Amino acid sequence: MTSTPQTEAHGPVDFVLLEFPLEGLTGRPSEELIKLVEQGVVRIFDLLIVAKDEDGSVQVLELTDPGGPGEAFSYFAGAQSGLLGEEDVAEAAGAILPGRVAALIVYENIWAAPFVAAVRDSGGELVASTRIPAPDVMEALEALEAESSPT
Repeated sequence: MTSTPQTEAHGPVDFVLLEFPLEGLTGRPSEELIKLVEQGVVRIFDLLIVAKDEDGSVQVLELTDPGGPGEAFSYFAGAQSGLLGEEDVAEAAGAILPGRVAALIVYENIWAAPFVAAVRDSGGELVASTRIPAPDVMEALEALEAESSPT
C-alpha cells in the first residue's frame, strides 16, 4: 500500500485592522490575543501598530517601545512573516482616523486546520467564504428578537 504525500493543512487566514483612541488604552485586547495564541486557537503571522497623528502623518511603532501604544503587544515583537507590505500599511493608515492608533494583524485560525485537512482528504474544496462582522450579527439578532417579542 502506498501513501500519497499530504501537504500541510492550514486554517483560514484573517487580516484585521483594529483602531483605538490614544487615551484610555487598557492592554486588555493584547492579553486576550495572547490567550488565543497560547491556547492554540490562532497563530500570528504579522502584527504592526500604526499611529496616525492629527496632521495625518503615519508611523509604524515599535512593539518594544516602553510606554508607547504598542507596548501592550510586545509579546508579539518579531511577528513579521512578510505577508504585510508597504501598501498594506498605507491602506491601513488611510482607513484610520487622525489621532488614533491601530493594530494591523494577520493571523491563522489554526483551530480549523484539522477540519480543513478532513475536507481535503475527502476531496472537498472551499467554494465560497465570507466573514460577517460581529456588530452586524448582533444587530440582526437583536432585530429578530424584537420581531418575535410580544408587544
